Amino acid sequence: MGRAPSIDDEALLKHLTEVFRHSGYEGASLTALSSASGLHRASLYHRFPTGKPGMAAAVLASVERSFEDILAPLTSEPDPSAAVAEMARRVGVFYADGRLACVLDTMTLRGAPDEIRAAAAGLAAGWLSAMTDVAQRAGASAEEAGRRARAALVRIEGALIVARVLDDPSEFQLALAELPQTLVAD
Repeated sequence: MGRAPSIDDEALLKHLTEVFRHSGYEGASLTALSSASGLHRASLYHRFPTGKPGMAAAVLASVERSFEDILAPLTSEPDPSAAVAEMARRVGVFYADGRLACVLDTMTLRGAPDEIRAAAAGLAAGWLSAMTDVAQRAGASAEEAGRRARAALVRIEGALIVARVLDDPSEFQLALAELPQTLVAD
């Protein structure tokens, strides 16, 4: 019997992410996860002894690392408008200009364990916090900055849904282009 196929961690997480992104937590069967990764179930369990919950947690940890990079300009760029524009560009890359579903959304659909839902909520809260902070740096009151951040997140997430449903990413691209005005406008 031949040796099981091997795959590096980054490639494995990319494949697992796509399954969770397209199928949600409950819909991501071990068969689909195994097929996407090219690994036998035993190999997946060797890497993720807790099974699907461990895979989902690893995917969310990977998304969290991606979002650290996406949100970095909000704290490193001195000009709030430029910071938001760069964050928007990075969000666009992460979601393939609106062609990919939000993994935070699909991961929290029916059947997700509480710890997975909490991790996704934590990522969204971190995104809101970073956008609130940059809006405050641009001169908005704490209350107004929070409102702007929520409006921005709703616009991004809603535009992702519209882009998928209509198979037209233009609304998502427009939402990203308008983020500087949404978050840091006078």
